[in-house]
Amino acid sequence: MDILVATFNRHKIDELIPLFSAHRLLSPADLGFAEMEIEEDGSSYFENANIKAKTLFSLSGMPTLADDSGLSVAALGGAPGIRSSRYGSGEGKTKLSAAERNALLLAEMEGTGDRTCAFYCCLVFLYGRDRYLSVQETCPGILMEAARGEGGFGYDPVVFLPELGKTVAELSPEEKNRVSHRGRASRTMNAMLAAFDPGLLS
Repeated sequence: MDILVATFNRHKIDELIPLFSAHRLLSPADLGFAEMEIEEDGSSYFENANIKAKTLFSLSGMPTLADDSGLSVAALGGAPGIRSSRYGSGEGKTKLSAAERNALLLAEMEGTGDRTCAFYCCLVFLYGRDRYLSVQETCPGILMEAARGEGGFGYDPVVFLPELGKTVAELSPEEKNRVSHRGRASRTMNAMLAAFDPGLLS
């Protein structure tokens, strides 16, 4: 099945492609859509994923997969959460780079004992008006005191996975796909798509 991925983040698309190898994932650029700002004003990962899916579905008319993900830190009441990509970037402020967001987060958590955290990923597969499949998964970890590792993107260098003894940024792509929030959500979504009736697209 050809599926449009509702993101302009090339890192996310590159992670999703091997996770959905039975399907052909297309980026908005593949269809000639210029990069745009989508106002993610929902109050949950699902709501924001659904907003992105609806926006690209309305432009393309084709089955659309949207991902909304973020990092939740227990000691910060769940922040950065659904604002993970905009963390530290209030109204009128320039959006911070990933390294700047990581530095800000570690500075806010300096001296804090409880460093438990978890990555969240919600996937929405929209195939018609108000017709969708959705799944949400997590990847729990411990917030580091300093960034470590060169792989991955976003908050990967500051989240340590005790069971593997590595930060997410130190994992191979295969390891990350196996244990990450996005990998777990993708496996469940794949199972649902395997049972999906293509006739529903007509």
